[in-house]
Amino acid sequence: MASLSSHATIALMLVDLRIQNYALIEALELRPSALLNIITGETGAGKSIMLGAIGLLLGNRADSKLLFNTDKKCVIEGQFDISNYQLQDIFEAEDLDYDAQCILRREISPSGKSRAFVNDTPVTVETLRKIGANLMDIHSQHDTLLLGDPVFQLNLIDLYAGLVPTRTQYGNAFRQYRKLAADLKSLEDQVAQANKELDYHSFLLSELEEAKLDGEDQEALEAEIKELEHAEEIKLKLSGALQGLSEGEYCATGSLKEASTLLGQIAAYSEAARQLKERLDSCLIELRDVADEAEQAEQRTEADPVRLDELQQRQNIIFNLQRKHQVRDVTELLAVRDELREKVGSVLNLDKEISRLRKDAEGALATVQKRATHLSEQRRKAFPLFERELADLLADLGMPNARLVVQHHTGQPATSGTDVISLLFTANKGAQPQTLSKAASGGEFSRLMLCVKYLLADKTALPTIVFDEIDTGISGEIAVKVGRMMQQMAKKHQLIAISHLPQMAASGHAHFFVYKEDRADRTVSRIRKLSEDERIHEIAQMISGARPSENAVQSARELLALRGESDLVAA
Repeated sequence: MASLSSHATIALMLVDLRIQNYALIEALELRPSALLNIITGETGAGKSIMLGAIGLLLGNRADSKLLFNTDKKCVIEGQFDISNYQLQDIFEAEDLDYDAQCILRREISPSGKSRAFVNDTPVTVETLRKIGANLMDIHSQHDTLLLGDPVFQLNLIDLYAGLVPTRTQYGNAFRQYRKLAADLKSLEDQVAQANKELDYHSFLLSELEEAKLDGEDQEALEAEIKELEHAEEIKLKLSGALQGLSEGEYCATGSLKEASTLLGQIAAYSEAARQLKERLDSCLIELRDVADEAEQAEQRTEADPVRLDELQQRQNIIFNLQRKHQVRDVTELLAVRDELREKVGSVLNLDKEISRLRKDAEGALATVQKRATHLSEQRRKAFPLFERELADLLADLGMPNARLVVQHHTGQPATSGTDVISLLFTANKGAQPQTLSKAASGGEFSRLMLCVKYLLADKTALPTIVFDEIDTGISGEIAVKVGRMMQQMAKKHQLIAISHLPQMAASGHAHFFVYKEDRADRTVSRIRKLSEDERIHEIAQMISGARPSENAVQSARELLALRGESDLVAA
């Protein structure tokens, strides 16, 4: 059997688990060992209920129907020691404060509302799920189907071969290439669409350029047109005004001048007359100014049909452009012209940008292909050793004819490289390996997955692993070997195993017993850590029933002694 390094640092993960008001559990606390923890108990006593509660803690869907007391909220809390795990980046990505002691908490109210917390900070269930996935890994018979997933299989090879950094380098190059390729495609689509519109935009721009709108004063244009349209009337009325102001026999200026003379004759001895004369002289000055300006305006005003026609044509050009572009004034027309200039100019400059992007994308693709080739070579080197080590481990677990083959072919560059693999398996001598879904039974799947995780345990930092009856379908010496394998794994990773086999129960460094307690009103689930004597009694009961014989008790002692020998060998 392949061995793990005995000096590996034990990374204690789950320190304390508390479950309140969930299913048959009124209140339960589990403080597991840092090594291998075995959980046994009666059928229906609550072992699977504990797994359900842990699943909620890791982000599974909540249901208020599972509350022990429907008037109170359910609280599931786990404290984890993550000091030996590099999880700071995950906490930073989720905008959470990092602490070596991490507490996950899930609350379900009687109404069904669910709340999640990480170190007392409210988080979404998705965030809880992301963090929880790095803290605990629940493995059951049903979860072995994961082994048949091609993505999982490729990840498995990379972890086994220590290729995660190499794959990360490839992944960075692939993402860069994909971004450049996407930018290139977007730009090419933009050019294709722009070329369809180029002629039309160029025509619109030409119209606006020809209109020469810079410095155009539309209000002044309209005012001049209005004056030319009424030139004859304006000239006639100004001439009449001049007659009344200064040119007629009884014009206003003559009358005022005469009145001013009369007031001046009495101003010497009448203060009122003097003041009136001064005011009248001021009016006379203003009136003469008005008359002069009216005369100038009358002389300046002339009908000019040619100029009027020219201005009206200019006005029509501006009005038509405003109507076409749905704007209100010349300023907005100039904005439209500038936008069209930019569009037409950008189309003419896009070819250079496309050429640059195409060159960058080709260079990035060459890097991707180079790194993919290197990654593929390293993976293929690992296939034979991976197959051989798994075969050796499976043989130790009572499957001497088991064989796993890595089927490989090369595909197009993707997020994980150019390799497409499939794990083919057979447990029988002479049988052709097939896909795992066709070739392996539930028990074989469980042992295969255990061997896989055993191999990975020495390659990477695994979270706390929970095995749910992974020993199904085995017994006797094979169960002892499975127990030893899990003991070895526990030297580096905390393990919790729910088991129904005495050999497995005896392999644990700590043994917890789940049982039902019948109260007057209802049944509740409880758990307790067994002492050495209690372990002997429980294992003996697992061997021969509720009233174990002396032989069963002796067998229990012998199994526990094997655990002690295993610890000595590992040390």
